[in-house]
Amino acid sequence: MTRTDQIPEPSPRPGPPAAGRVASPAADTAGDELRRGLRILFLVTSLAVLSVGIPAFLVADVADLPRSDAWIMTLALLVWAGIRLSFLWVRGTPRLFDFFFWLFVYIFMGIAPTAQILSGLTSTTTPGVDTGLDMPTAGVVLLGVLCYEIGRLLWMLRESRRHGEGRRVAVRSVSSWGTVVLALISLALSGYVLSRLGAIALLGSRDAAAAARAAVWPDPAVRSVVFASGIYPLLVSVGALAQLRRTASSEQSRRLALIGAVAGAAVLLLIVNPITSARYSFGTVVFALAVFAGAVATRRRARITMLAAIAGFLFVFPIADAFRRAGGEVSTRSGFFAEYLSNPDYDAFWQVANALSYWLDGLVAPLSQFAGSVLFWVPRALWPNKPTDTGILLAEYRGYAFDNLSAPTWAEALVNGGIIAVVIAFLLIGVVLRAMDSRTVPAFRAGGVWAIVGGILPVFMTILLRGSLLQATGALFLTIVCIMVVRGPAAGPPGAEQHPFPASDSDAAGAPSN
Repeated sequence: MTRTDQIPEPSPRPGPPAAGRVASPAADTAGDELRRGLRILFLVTSLAVLSVGIPAFLVADVADLPRSDAWIMTLALLVWAGIRLSFLWVRGTPRLFDFFFWLFVYIFMGIAPTAQILSGLTSTTTPGVDTGLDMPTAGVVLLGVLCYEIGRLLWMLRESRRHGEGRRVAVRSVSSWGTVVLALISLALSGYVLSRLGAIALLGSRDAAAAARAAVWPDPAVRSVVFASGIYPLLVSVGALAQLRRTASSEQSRRLALIGAVAGAAVLLLIVNPITSARYSFGTVVFALAVFAGAVATRRRARITMLAAIAGFLFVFPIADAFRRAGGEVSTRSGFFAEYLSNPDYDAFWQVANALSYWLDGLVAPLSQFAGSVLFWVPRALWPNKPTDTGILLAEYRGYAFDNLSAPTWAEALVNGGIIAVVIAFLLIGVVLRAMDSRTVPAFRAGGVWAIVGGILPVFMTILLRGSLLQATGALFLTIVCIMVVRGPAAGPPGAEQHPFPASDSDAAGAPSN
């Protein structure tokens, strides 16, 4: 059976040796051995840092005042996520959906809850969680991750069978006319957002920007959809222009596509900037623009990009709120892990605990919250009992005064159907993310609409994983619709040689990185 998750380095390009060089099998073998040795060195170093060093430093550094023994389970999950991340970035194949899933688990379900349980300093916005729920909550989180691995494995087995049968998938191109239409519409939408808010509101403090948006669009649902319409259609347009530039038949067409993409990116970074925008939104836009510019087009670039993402989440994300609020001050931390203690940004584990309590109390209305998220577009005037945001639901259940809370996927599943829903949801997530990666990996090499998907949705998935689902559904739906607008026909006539369904990614990882 062909392994679908192991990617050998690409063979040297065929052709005559370069001038002044003599082709030498011995030299090629030596070069291969050197690259293999470097990969082993990178892997060992990454494992030593992510799966040994950071967990050991966490246990040694954080005050040993544990509220329960659940930290042992979250620490084990931290180690496992570190192993998965290490193999992903060192291998260099841009399986970005899988990568960002494990990056979320590593930080929000690994480092943060372990530090908070060890110190007893939980998120300040989720007080009063019963310590008796710690172990069951850790068990629910581990169950979800295990089901994700099983779902992913099932799809890998299906890929191996399809590869053995010679089944192939087409590379889906980008529509030129669809791109032009979407670019014009998206520029109009972005221009509308800029005109209503003004550059000052977009470049001031985050509080001023939020107040300006609330004044222009008082209804939260309308405000969310309108503001998203100024971002994601234009982001998809920039991605489509980047793909058209790769396949343009003339220098003039390439130049026009480049100018359009650069102009669109400039407008995007005016609306979504590090000062006034949510860190997740800004990160989604910046990462997507980097992918469109070729950040994962080769294995070497993919390694650098994924390693930079890990470093960004570990070192930049925690301090990215500095100077974003009027009168704000940079917090002083006694150590690296002090950032995670009592920090409401890392309330995900405790919201899973609250959701578990909600289910145990028999309050679950099956699929009610999911229906509210899917039917986000239905006005409350027509649906008076439309479910609220899951974060708000759990805050009201617990009697919290502050209700702008996360609702990670584990919590969303629990309030929609309990443990059974967790199993089903994460099996499906494992299947879907593996299937998406199998489409996007060859697209990063060959171009096409799936390269747009692979640039935007993997990092956007961190928003979905953190929740709540209702807050993210509108932007996700808008993005998918825009991708469908620029979706072109399958490349090549029927029966033509197309990219094989990648069983091994030797042809899908991109151009040679050397």
